[in-house]
Amino acid sequence: MTPADADRTKSPRSARAARLGDAYEATRQTTEALAAPLSAEDQTVQSMPDVSPTKWHRGHTTWFFETFLLLPELAGYEHRHPMYAFIFNSYYEGVGARHPRPERGVLSRPGIAEVAAYRRHVDEAMKELLALPLAPDTLDLVELGIHHEQQHQELLLMDIKHVLSKSPLRPAYRCGPEDESLREVARDDALAYEQKVGWMEHPGGLVEIGHSGADFSFDNESPRHEVQLVPFALADRPVTCGEWAEFVDDGGYSRPELWLSEGWATVQEQRWRSPLYWDLDGEEVSVFTLDGPRAFDPTEPVVHVSYFEADAYARWAGARLPTEAEWETAASGVHAKDAPFGLHPRPLGGTGYFGTVWQWTSSSYSAYPGFRPAAGAVGEYNGKFMVNQQVLRGSACITPVGHARTTYRNFFPASARWAFSGLRLARDL
Repeated sequence: MTPADADRTKSPRSARAARLGDAYEATRQTTEALAAPLSAEDQTVQSMPDVSPTKWHRGHTTWFFETFLLLPELAGYEHRHPMYAFIFNSYYEGVGARHPRPERGVLSRPGIAEVAAYRRHVDEAMKELLALPLAPDTLDLVELGIHHEQQHQELLLMDIKHVLSKSPLRPAYRCGPEDESLREVARDDALAYEQKVGWMEHPGGLVEIGHSGADFSFDNESPRHEVQLVPFALADRPVTCGEWAEFVDDGGYSRPELWLSEGWATVQEQRWRSPLYWDLDGEEVSVFTLDGPRAFDPTEPVVHVSYFEADAYARWAGARLPTEAEWETAASGVHAKDAPFGLHPRPLGGTGYFGTVWQWTSSSYSAYPGFRPAAGAVGEYNGKFMVNQQVLRGSACITPVGHARTTYRNFFPASARWAFSGLRLARDL
């Protein structure tokens, strides 16, 4: 028995460990529930390099617990399979080689039954580990792993939507029927709102942004620091599909003066004419959703637009995108309430920062002053991506509960469109 094992036998299991054990079980069950409507074929397809197969998400989140918790912390634990560390490692160079990301879709093995067995194996071992008295640093890793898997739940839905959109059958994904009555209420509210955007003015000055306190946050949300803002105004809601349609009708995708140079090159290369999943070829515009195709609704927030598109729209509208400091400052007095889970953004009704679509900002994703990544391979979680990405703020309809907070920093490349991304306008005062 090692000294650490001896210490564990003398200390009772903490209340925090019990709470995390419950959260772990609930999170793992949610992932399986999200995958349940999908066939083995659905779960194997990779429709573009940025998309990962559903079964890979299920395996990778399992590998995270096995690699960073079970192998170093649970006596006698061994790899479930010697090649899973290679197959399911995403980008953690510090723990070994990995299978190329663009080639995840060529892996027919392990199949979904083998991935399910892998998950059960790790879950049983995690139950054993969480029954032991654990050091605070170990519990921190458990909590990080839970939030990491929740992030992959959102990625799973983003990715499978892209996969299903490539099928001529235009199939629907469902993890449960949407409450259409809620959508009708939201639509009525939006129509009553008359789609007129309001502007919330802020005097600027020296403000603080970033996470502080004992609640969980990712490392890239800290440290809290001061930022100087000039007076600005922020729109009280995201841009709608109806407003975006005006941009399309005004030739927004064919006017180079509206676009950043790289954005214009991307528009021409990819032949963009509208947001991802809009179909302009029929008599009526339709939109592909996780519920399958549906009629165009001008009251919904526009979604699946890239940073390049958001920036071009803002310029067309005589406005700009907010900085992440402006967005966080304006939202700091608003309770970050998680919106009801949904497969597609509901029509807008009134104001709100969370639960509709992620909102692009003009801020490049970089480290806050004083940021230091964690030691070891876990330090690769966020810090290594702090280049060539743009920050998004808020949350989306598919964002897991607990991830909607004013300090959360989502990030994607400027050309990315498959995320549930929209925009909110800002302007100078």
